[in-house]
Order: sequence, then C-alpha cells, then structure tokens
Amino acid sequence: MDTPEADSGTSAAAKSFALMWGLDEPGTRGPKRGLSLDQVIAAAIEVADAEGVTALSMSRVAKHLGFTTMSLYRYVDSKDTLLTLVSDRAIGLPPELPAQVGWRAGIEAWAWGIAASMRRHPWFLDLPLAAPPMGPCNMAWLDAGLGMFAEAAVPESIKLQLVLNVSLYMIGRMRVAKEMADGGETDEYPALLSQVLDPQRFPALTRAFAAQAFEDDDVEWDDADLRFGLDRLLDGYEQFIRSYEQP
Repeated sequence: MDTPEADSGTSAAAKSFALMWGLDEPGTRGPKRGLSLDQVIAAAIEVADAEGVTALSMSRVAKHLGFTTMSLYRYVDSKDTLLTLVSDRAIGLPPELPAQVGWRAGIEAWAWGIAASMRRHPWFLDLPLAAPPMGPCNMAWLDAGLGMFAEAAVPESIKLQLVLNVSLYMIGRMRVAKEMADGGETDEYPALLSQVLDPQRFPALTRAFAAQAFEDDDVEWDDADLRFGLDRLLDGYEQFIRSYEQP
C-alpha cells in the first residue's frame, strides 16, 4: 500500500540505505515540528523493548512520541523502512574485541558479542530477514569480523564467507531457541517421548533417553548448545584454514 511519502521510482531498500547512511535528509518538507529521524528510530526501539516487535507500527511510534502518524511519514516513508532502520540501530556497534590473539579467539569473541547484542533486544530475533544488512552498525560488525581473519592464509572472498557463516549460525540458532521458548514449556518433552519410543524402531534415540541426555538440569542449554555448535564450526574452520597454509 502506498504511503504519503512513497516514491514508486525508488525501492524501499534504496530509501532505507540512504537514510541509514545520511545520504537523504528526511523531514525537509513542510513546517518544522521538532522531530528527527534519530528520535523516530529511538522511539521505535523503546516501543519494541516494551511491547515486542509486533507492536511496531507507524501509528504506535507516533503515539509514543506524541506526534501524529502523518508527521512520521516526513521522516520514514513506511513501516518496512522503519524496521530496516531499527534492525541496524538495535544491533549497535561491536564492542572492543581482543587484538593479536589469533583468528579463532578473535572470531569467537566476535560471535559472543553478537549474542550479547541480540540479548539486549530479544525482539531483534523476530525481525523479518527480507534483505541483507547494509547499515553502518552492521557494516561495523562485518568489518570487525573480517579483521579477525586479517592474517589467515585464505582469499578475501573466503574470509567473507567464514564471517557470514558464523553470523548466520549465531542468529539462526538463537532464533530457533527463542521461538521454541516462546512456544511454551518443554519440561514434559522427555517424559512424553519415553512413553512411545520403541527401542526396536528408535534404538539410538532410546539409548540417548536412557542416558538422560535430555535431562541435565545443571546445563544452561541455551548457551551450551550455542557454544557446542560454534566450537564445532570453528574446529572445521581450523582444518580448512590449515589446508591453505600447507605447502
């Protein structure tokens, strides 16, 4: 649906890109109303923090700011553009990462930095993945990740793939964990399945249940699963990078 400021000659991605990088100056038409793009984005993040990403709408953000919905269209042309701007701002800038520690320790710290950033705004994992990240915050993360492989003996194109796959693993794994947690309690899972698992039909799974593989209450499963998968991914990276180092 068209919005008051929509321009059919410019894609939503191009509009978002221009706003994120300061290539466009929103709110230049009409009388000044004491509002800025930064205020709109900050207000949207406050609404999402309080009510979740599903509550984000132009009207809800306008109400939070005490302005009319129409006034917001002078700064952001659509909800899709707003979500793109929010997704970049919410992830923030990467923290100071360890230097001269080797690529593995560096990219591991980078990955856990991503996890910490997403946990500050859990609703970030509910944002639609409609386009590749292209804002300044996301580019800062990408640059920092690539920097961890600066001394690795692999082509630049491969370094990019290594970084992106770590990022996709962290986001994907955390997204699945959040959706499962949002779905309700899973404490009954082992007890329910144990009633129906036939050792003849599911021998390996039966052995896992018998060994209480799903019932270790001392394990923080969110971090444990995340760390286990990340460690195995980086184990593979070590073998792969070593293959480039061998004469």
